Amino acid sequence: MARSSTTKPSALVDGLVFTAGAFMALLIFFGLYSFLSPDPVPNRLSSISLPLSSPRTNRSTHDPSDQTFYDDPSLTYTIEKPISNWDEKRSAWLKLHPSFSAKTERVLMVSGSQPKPCPSYDGDHLLLRSLKNKVDYCRIHDIELFYNTVHFHPSMPTFWAKIPVIRAAMLAHPEADWVWWVDSDAIFTDMDFFLPLDRYRDHNMVVHGWPKLVYEEKSWVALNAGVFLIRNCQWSLDFMDEWASMGPPSPDYEKWGKILTSTFKNKVFTDSDDQSALVYLILTGKGGWRDKIYLENEYYFEGYWVEIVGRLENIAARYNEMEKRGPAVLRRRHAEGVFVSYAKQRDAQLGRENGAVSGPKGWKRPFLTHFTGCQPCNGKRNEQYSGDNCTEGMYKALNFADDQVLRAYGFRHANMLSGDVQPLPFDYPRARI
Repeated sequence: MARSSTTKPSALVDGLVFTAGAFMALLIFFGLYSFLSPDPVPNRLSSISLPLSSPRTNRSTHDPSDQTFYDDPSLTYTIEKPISNWDEKRSAWLKLHPSFSAKTERVLMVSGSQPKPCPSYDGDHLLLRSLKNKVDYCRIHDIELFYNTVHFHPSMPTFWAKIPVIRAAMLAHPEADWVWWVDSDAIFTDMDFFLPLDRYRDHNMVVHGWPKLVYEEKSWVALNAGVFLIRNCQWSLDFMDEWASMGPPSPDYEKWGKILTSTFKNKVFTDSDDQSALVYLILTGKGGWRDKIYLENEYYFEGYWVEIVGRLENIAARYNEMEKRGPAVLRRRHAEGVFVSYAKQRDAQLGRENGAVSGPKGWKRPFLTHFTGCQPCNGKRNEQYSGDNCTEGMYKALNFADDQVLRAYGFRHANMLSGDVQPLPFDYPRARI
């Protein structure tokens, strides 16, 4: 019995060792087989996570009825080759993508800055803050933003660079009814404001300008080409082709410089520029374009910063006073997602206030404050402006606008030149900070 009790464990161990060895051999065999075989044995995990398909099954097959202008190899995004029948092509694309059909018109904002870092000290930071300002406005108003940092045409830099970008944006966004160009140095200073698109239903371009300065004074600053709306249609593509024909790529570029300089006596440089060219097309009626161009001057579609910045503190104080004595809904905390509905309440209250109008004599927030001549990136400011005035003015405008956004997050800037913020109490501004 003693011997028997000593031999049974040994047999058991030998059996376990044999079984383990056989199992390891089997694993090694299948491992080598899988490695050497040109068609490995699939397992459940690999067949789910790595669904490889052959080139035959991966090859796309297009239904001819689904083809659009994107399938036309002759269509180009560059300005050298005109595009025809754009309205029909865009309409056909929209029919294939009914989800983009909407009762309200879609707007695509386009802006941009230079490809390289700014040489001026504050330049890159100011452009970043300006971009944030545009992102804030677009997020609140459900507008898409395309911000460009490259030159789409090498011979169209600086102020001419916008035309090839806008043209390409129209092709990239056929769902957009309007393209809204906004210069990088233009800052939204009224986050509540809605574009009155119904006012422009019979026009294809909207620019801030004054007919008297165009037709009577023949001034090259009769309008500002740094901010404008342009409809996504054939008219606009044709118009931009003619507008660009007065720019650097044209063999008549120098001739146009002389024509524009002789036409506008107050023009300060001899090169052909986009703004003078636009005024010229409106003034002369060349091409018949002016009938579809709306000169907007009833609100600050873009306002001259010099006449705005010094009034921002007073405007902010007037809004606070209005909200203190106004209905409680103006002071109510709310989610940013319903910002627009509260903006409408505030706009209704503005209509009941004395002096709440747009312009130098009113205290309504300016929609867009444009820092023309400040050149925040390259620092080459207009000689009549000091660097401090431009930089300080931009920070004031940016913080003035930022306070309107931060309110939904429960904060505001300590002052218009401070990067520090303060928490807002309940029932602000009736309750003091």
